[in-house]
Amino acid sequence: MHSKPRVGRVQDRVALITGGARGLGYAAAEALIAEGARVMITDLKAGDVEAAVAQLGPSAAGLVQNVTERASWPRVFDAVVARFGRVDIVVNNAGVANLASIEQISDADWTRTIDVNLNAVYLGTQAAVERMKHSGGGSIVNIASIEGLVGEAALPAYNASKGAVRLLSKSTAIHCARSGYGIRVNSVCPGFAETQMVSGALAALEPEQAQQFAAVTLQRIPMGRFAKPSEIAAVVLFLASDDASYVTGADFVVDGGMTA
Repeated sequence: MHSKPRVGRVQDRVALITGGARGLGYAAAEALIAEGARVMITDLKAGDVEAAVAQLGPSAAGLVQNVTERASWPRVFDAVVARFGRVDIVVNNAGVANLASIEQISDADWTRTIDVNLNAVYLGTQAAVERMKHSGGGSIVNIASIEGLVGEAALPAYNASKGAVRLLSKSTAIHCARSGYGIRVNSVCPGFAETQMVSGALAALEPEQAQQFAAVTLQRIPMGRFAKPSEIAAVVLFLASDDASYVTGADFVVDGGMTA
């Protein structure tokens, strides 16, 4: 008796992942490709995109994109369709963070954080709904954060942006479900992960200060460690797949127990 060949959970589906050249975006691309998807990643730097695509292999392609520019979105969706035929999954992952209290943060840092973390997710979600509603639906996964659930004194703009992403996702999920579009919209709220963004935020601090911040943060995580990007990517994969066919408008917290 021959067993049937195993088919991946997102076999032959096409995904677009922003901020896909490194960190969580790259891990999500790896996870989706491993389960049969073809993936278009976008990121700001051509060199980063090329290097990531080379590592991800023949199921991947890449584009340079500034997610905060509205005009970039039709161009990117057109490119995905031209390359792979359609779009089934969109992961709005691109994000930035910097550590500064409400007294210290500059207008420029506030505006940049809101632009990248919230306004770009709005643009990407809106563009995804417009494309997917005509093609039988799909899954939108917006990367929020536990910092959209609880406050952090040194992250006011990040807190504000990620809290807004959660509710934008819920609003869109309700609209799409009631409109019969077949589009599911969910958000993932990672805790602290071993990614360039976390190390980048800590790199802005003095070495001693960064070490102290990391140590204090670890003490707040019951599992006693930062997440591996692959552990968060596994939840993105679940939400992108038919395993989550009755899941929309939900937040998935992946934080080692930190907010518990």
